[in-house]
Amino acid sequence: INVSSPFRLDYVVWALRRRAHNEVDRFDAGCHRRVLCLASESAEVTVRQDPAASRPSLIAELRGPAGTAGRAAIAEVGPVLERTLGLTVDLAGFYRVAASDARLNALAARSRGMRPPCFPTVFEAVVNAVACQQLSLDVGIHLLSRLARRFGPAVPGPVTRYGFPAPAQLADVEPTELRALGFSTAKARTITSVAGQVAAEALDLEALRDADDDRAMGILLGLPGIGRWSAEYVMLRGLARYHVLPGDDVGARNNLRRRFGLAEDAGYDAVARLSRRWQPYAGLVYFHLLLDALAARGYVGEAG
Repeated sequence: INVSSPFRLDYVVWALRRRAHNEVDRFDAGCHRRVLCLASESAEVTVRQDPAASRPSLIAELRGPAGTAGRAAIAEVGPVLERTLGLTVDLAGFYRVAASDARLNALAARSRGMRPPCFPTVFEAVVNAVACQQLSLDVGIHLLSRLARRFGPAVPGPVTRYGFPAPAQLADVEPTELRALGFSTAKARTITSVAGQVAAEALDLEALRDADDDRAMGILLGLPGIGRWSAEYVMLRGLARYHVLPGDDVGARNNLRRRFGLAEDAGYDAVARLSRRWQPYAGLVYFHLLLDALAARGYVGEAG
């Protein structure tokens, strides 16, 4: 898979996985691994960046439950990777905006080649948002990994790997089963309710990709247990609305304080005012701030 320059797979994957204990999105030995719940079958995709290529190039391998994945799965996986890894996102405009802001320019240079990731499905983005509500990201990722191990599609091998559950795999789950994994009662009810609606085709979350911002936000806010932070999180990470910077995001606010001098008592409106200067790329600033924080933890290195 040829990709325009600059591109760094490690940056994209870390912006997607967020924490080292994420079992849905794994990254080791330079390879991104994820089990995908495709229409034809569940399969594990392994993606690595070719270090010998003269321009950014990715090599993807697909493994199904019986070994070699079928032709239908191979045909399906390309568009999924394109969306998930932001392969067609043009960053030229963002880099032009960054060049006019010294602090943002330095931040962008440190993670040059990062493309904004997007969850494969809007449903996965919704469940990620719900899992991480009012919890540390560390705890939220643990909950999501447990959810995948318990209900997600499995691809056997030397080590069985699990993917993120599809709505149909959670639609008939009792909230008490999610409570046993550590989810609160309210979160368990939200997840099973949304899963049931999507599985019954009473709710089409994927159609939100074509909706305008107001309609998408309105539908998301109408879901049980979804408030402003969760809706904006889904807009950015599930609908690829890269102008959206979730203004209630505690981690983002902390990062904005550290790198851009946001006041300690700054609220949602202050974040919105600060981020106006970066539009329509405020969401890309969010991802670069995340990578900056991950680099401080030693997870990712700076661009060479």
